[in-house]
Amino acid sequence: MLARGTAEPAAPARRRASLPPRHLADLDLAGRKAAVAELGERGFRAAQLSTHYFDRLARDPAQMTDIPAAARERLVDAMMPRLLTPVREMSTDDGATRKTLWRLHDGSLVESVLMGYPDRVTVCVSSQAGCGMACPFCATGQAGLTRNLSTAEIVDQVVWFAGTAASGALTGAPARLSHVVFMGMGEPLANYPRVIEAVRRLTAPPPEGLGLSQRHITVSTVGLVPAIRRLTEEDLSVTLAVSLHAPDDDLRDELVPVNQRWKVAEVLDAAWDYAARTGRRVSIEYAMIKNVNDHPWRADLLGKLLAGRLAHVNLIPLNPTPGSRWDASPKPVEREFVRRLRAAGVPTTVRDTRGREIDGACGQLAASTSTVSAKTERGSTAVANGGWHSE
Repeated sequence: MLARGTAEPAAPARRRASLPPRHLADLDLAGRKAAVAELGERGFRAAQLSTHYFDRLARDPAQMTDIPAAARERLVDAMMPRLLTPVREMSTDDGATRKTLWRLHDGSLVESVLMGYPDRVTVCVSSQAGCGMACPFCATGQAGLTRNLSTAEIVDQVVWFAGTAASGALTGAPARLSHVVFMGMGEPLANYPRVIEAVRRLTAPPPEGLGLSQRHITVSTVGLVPAIRRLTEEDLSVTLAVSLHAPDDDLRDELVPVNQRWKVAEVLDAAWDYAARTGRRVSIEYAMIKNVNDHPWRADLLGKLLAGRLAHVNLIPLNPTPGSRWDASPKPVEREFVRRLRAAGVPTTVRDTRGREIDGACGQLAASTSTVSAKTERGSTAVANGGWHSE
């Protein structure tokens, strides 16, 4: 990220989307071998490059001493072009939470966040620059959609952060990235083919991919029913997270505008089919908004909808964004909501809100480009390298 005192990056003007350069992470191993052959090199060079990128987390050609010096620069330039340029990096929680603002090849801006815990390292990645879902309480949704990210732009966020974790830069956390949540900027299932390819690349064993467990990947959605049903047929064991935010259609039509197309019952039916097919518990995401969706009767209705289902409710204290009319529910209201859900037999937890100080918590991404100086002066730490969000 930019050092303290550096001018703020200008927001990119709307433009026709342009494809980023092809990267080895866009391709499976067979595709990489074919691409390397087109460059006049033998196919096994693809496996060597892939090992450096996914296993050794190396990008510098000088480190790739198993490849002849005469071929290194050309192969890296062609197969590992720079996709992400860190513009600004911030940290909080004594260095355990880090957020990076990236500039893409066309000037688009995206953010992603890394959070370290004693037992895991989780990265929250963006799948789109901006978001087209227009949820009124979410800073990203209010910014609108610029474009979809490529498979490699998604994967490269994770690989970059894996390198930061491996360096030991996260305070009090393991040196290996283990969890990925598609809860950053964008609606993942609106960029379906590239997100699924990214999941396959992240979970394939090296040198094909990064070797993460599918069970440690969470894909969120506001409720794109056809895409949920398509995901059900993918033979993946990722966690599905549904951003519900209201149990009744009247309110959800306002909070999650896509509900005007697919109602609560349709969304949950698709989620239960996913759970039945995969055996994976569905995570129901619910932002607690003061005097909007936190009423006791809504807790009871949500409990009725979820009772007996393979589901878990993840309550999210609403995180502040500049100029928003929405506020978080008071703690006594939140506790009563939790009590009622648990009384209905629904497992419920309240999400950790780490990262709020750097606009890195849920719903805040893209909110900080105009407020970082004030945030930094209040005590957030600018860092020179790294970047990253959490479950």
